[in-house]
Amino acid sequence: MKVSALSSCTDGAEAAGAVGIEIDRTAFDPEDFRAFEARLEQNLADLEGLLVEPDFGVGPATLGAELELYLVDGEGNPLHVNQEVHAAAADPRLTLELNRYNLEYNLTPGPVDGGAFSATEREILDCLADLKGHAAAHGGKVVAIGILPTLREADFGPGSVTDRRRYHALVAQLIERRGSNFRIDINGRNPLQIDMADITLEGANTSFQVHYRVAPAVYADTYNALQLATPLALAIAGNSPTLFGHALWRETRIPLFKQSIDCRQRDRYSWSEPARVNFGRGWVRRGAHELFAEQVRLYPPLLPICGEGEAGPAPSLDELRLHLSTVWLWNRPVYDPADGGHLRIELRSLPAGPTPVDMVANAAFLVGLAEGLRPRINRILPALPFHIAEYNFYRAAQHGLEAKLVWPREDQHGLEETPVTELLEACLPVAAEGLAAIGTPAAEVSHYLGVIGARLAARQTGATWQLDTLHGLDGGLPTPDAQHEMLKRFMALADSNRPVAEWPL
Repeated sequence: MKVSALSSCTDGAEAAGAVGIEIDRTAFDPEDFRAFEARLEQNLADLEGLLVEPDFGVGPATLGAELELYLVDGEGNPLHVNQEVHAAAADPRLTLELNRYNLEYNLTPGPVDGGAFSATEREILDCLADLKGHAAAHGGKVVAIGILPTLREADFGPGSVTDRRRYHALVAQLIERRGSNFRIDINGRNPLQIDMADITLEGANTSFQVHYRVAPAVYADTYNALQLATPLALAIAGNSPTLFGHALWRETRIPLFKQSIDCRQRDRYSWSEPARVNFGRGWVRRGAHELFAEQVRLYPPLLPICGEGEAGPAPSLDELRLHLSTVWLWNRPVYDPADGGHLRIELRSLPAGPTPVDMVANAAFLVGLAEGLRPRINRILPALPFHIAEYNFYRAAQHGLEAKLVWPREDQHGLEETPVTELLEACLPVAAEGLAAIGTPAAEVSHYLGVIGARLAARQTGATWQLDTLHGLDGGLPTPDAQHEMLKRFMALADSNRPVAEWPL
């Protein structure tokens, strides 16, 4: 969930490298912004032209993903050697992240009907095995976990930033627009309030970001179905319950990411622009172009760097891709000029970890549920105002499997809350139907939804396991010792790729 990685059209300043734009400075003048905005207008017009071409973006559904990881030392503390490990690995799939103890793998996309889910799990296992060897050469280990429980405030600040111009440029722009400290205020069992002078606390968040290729003709319906389904997937996937020893949300990444880079200067008596990290502004009614245009119209550019507009079968739309990489929707529209040009939806809310099989199961459930809902999505949407869907998202992040959500029904006569566990139970068959409809092999459907079903039956997610383990340790160990011991157990179990539902306490 970083502001720094965009090797496959995802996030932040690394976008420049991904779309062929080199960042050679960290300060910009008004002319830079005017030129960039003019290019954005042309990009939007070009995209509109592409979308009316009958063959644009047509192709099989594909699945790709990015996995963000922590490097830790032998004690489980952050290890600031990402550049050294990256250089040693020499793997084009591996990229640097904003903070010096994070790395990201950009996994190979593949067709859903060709076994993409199991192929993704195998690739993660292979990547982790290789990376662990390079980390060990520096006395380190690798862990996939939403938020590292052993983080300290001293692990953040200017000294934690990976030394690349693109990171410094984005950090500088966000700080300049904020004009004051970034305020973190997250409630929970023991709430956290802290002020940060920069955005490096964002680096506490690591995610498993899924890229799903979608045909333009069904883009709006698929996007809306994913928005509706995301809270359920988030509730069953939680793996980020603590920060700095505070027990907060089951998915603390969600409020932390939004607050850690919130550059708005808010006045309670005036209007303010929308947050650059958000769930969306409403149901999509007219197709993909609506989503791309909204991000251009609502958010001023942060990195006004124009590309070369490299020739190819499809326009590169460099500036539009770079701009969208600095607006962090939880489900984000993506244009990619590869394969003659196509569209994807980036599913950004799922956490890293606990295991490869758990991460892929989360992705399979979310994609499957959305595809299962899509054929009737326009009959469902009148039963759920968008702001209630947003409410569901934040309540699922806050309470996990203890959440109650408002779920739409075609025959309803009023809104009501339902325990998310009941909704998940009812939606597992819908997810199975959706996965089958897009050609997912039956063995994958059974296996990965079985992982979700077992987690639901055990009522044990990565977040609940962490909290229950800490609770068992707190009685005899100081909190910092408990955090380190819990992480040690977490890493040992994660290495087995045993689903978290089966982990002993």
